[in-house]
Amino acid sequence: MTSARFDVAGLGNAIVDVIAKADDAYLIRHGIAKGAMTLIDPHRAKLLEDTLADTTIVPGGSAANTIAGLASLGGQGAFIGRVHDDWLGEGFAAGTRRIGVHYDTPAAKDGASTARSVILVTPDGERSMNTYLGASVELDEGDIDEELIAASKILFIEGYLWDSETLKGAVRKAIRAARAANRLVAFTCSDAFCVGRFRPDFIDLIENDFDIVFANQDELVSLYETSNFDDAFQNARATGKLFAVTRSEKGAVVFQGSAVHLIDAMPDVQVVDTTGAGDQFAAGFLYGVAHDLGMATSGRLGCLAAAEVISHIGPRPAVPLHGLAKSAGLL
Repeated sequence: MTSARFDVAGLGNAIVDVIAKADDAYLIRHGIAKGAMTLIDPHRAKLLEDTLADTTIVPGGSAANTIAGLASLGGQGAFIGRVHDDWLGEGFAAGTRRIGVHYDTPAAKDGASTARSVILVTPDGERSMNTYLGASVELDEGDIDEELIAASKILFIEGYLWDSETLKGAVRKAIRAARAANRLVAFTCSDAFCVGRFRPDFIDLIENDFDIVFANQDELVSLYETSNFDDAFQNARATGKLFAVTRSEKGAVVFQGSAVHLIDAMPDVQVVDTTGAGDQFAAGFLYGVAHDLGMATSGRLGCLAAAEVISHIGPRPAVPLHGLAKSAGLL
């Protein structure tokens, strides 16, 4: 792949995660949909935060988590996303730069406060996200650094961004910048909630604008409105695009046209928290693509990164992924 300053530039919602353990009774008591991402207002966010005694606060957001995982593998990453000029925004920026990720999107002086997601982790490791999008959805075309995108081998876009005309304009400007520089464009479906809302747009973008697509099996089935995974797989394969589809304990399937690789999940992993599993799979896979390691090895890196992150609380690696990958013979 043509040399560049960055391996991947991520474009997404800049969110601070507020993570806490909770049981199913808590979810029922507060009317929280288990295993889903629900959009909430700032008052609801405050109400939930006030009920939680022990929380972990870390920079988050889907694409930002992926770029953090890329950095943990030793890759060079950049992130574009808007925060507000408040203490949460300062914490997001400082935490992002501290792990070696390039981040220089100017903080907003006016408008909504920095986005945050209250994430409840139940004993089975499932995460239920309650997200106030705040300043993150005020990202606009003026925030898109075309030179930074041109200096990145891959532009990575999260599906959560496809939520308003302003955000769509920012995404399209970023895609144009990547195309003008002959760079790859990768996309994650993010959530079945997103797929259900934006299915026609996502299919059009996959066919015309994206080179690499990430989804889990439920998102893929929803995307193509089929009753089973096999039919969805055939529909996706017909696009000719590179797909990386996660299947929980079944691992992943990576395919493009007639090339299909079944990737086993990492063995003997105790599931503590599934938050960030898809984000870290994308981190490993994108690192492999950026470094020309091939589809199969890229898929194995993705499964390794996902296995690490589900073994502890939080959406980002707790130990350097580069060392784990070297020990596994993947680097």
